[in-house]
Amino acid sequence: MSSFEYNQERDSEDIDRVTLSDEKGSTLDCYIENAVEGNDGTYLLLMPVDVPVVILSWDGEEEDSSDGYEISNAVLLEDPTEIEEIFADAKAVLAELDLTLKLTAFTVTLTGELPPIEDDGVLTLEVDSDEPSIDSEELQFLKDFYHNKHKYSIYTPLSPLLFLAKYNLLGKIELVSPEDKQMQVILEELLFDEMEE
Repeated sequence: MSSFEYNQERDSEDIDRVTLSDEKGSTLDCYIENAVEGNDGTYLLLMPVDVPVVILSWDGEEEDSSDGYEISNAVLLEDPTEIEEIFADAKAVLAELDLTLKLTAFTVTLTGELPPIEDDGVLTLEVDSDEPSIDSEELQFLKDFYHNKHKYSIYTPLSPLLFLAKYNLLGKIELVSPEDKQMQVILEELLFDEMEE
């Protein structure tokens, strides 16, 4: 299991924050985890202030595995229209745990105190990709719900969600792609410096 636990009790007075915006005007408040000067500006490693969540949609076909457990395929919900459609139901079930779900830029987040991590509540999500370097991701189960007789599950990643951003020439923050070869060197420097602290 990952050693990262989302720290909701960070002293917000000691850590700088920035706000990211998407093209629809949604915002996401982030802590500045690290910064490095590049030839063309300042690059930032950012982590959301609120807890990021993922919503999985389960297909209806279940099979019996060799050990007797039922298996069904989960699909990560990424389409904003689909997320908006089921958002009210997801928000209602999380309210039962005293958690508040929010539609924010780039990810769905929540506020409130997360339940303790239990081994049987951790799901390992295998990422379908042609790239062998992408690992699986561990997710903490929060709640199941149904929308139009279809099952969904809400999880939070056990590893931090990080964004790579840059101050542009106008002094505004914009996201940059970590897949860009030039950005990989900057990202490695930001992560290496962060691990040393």
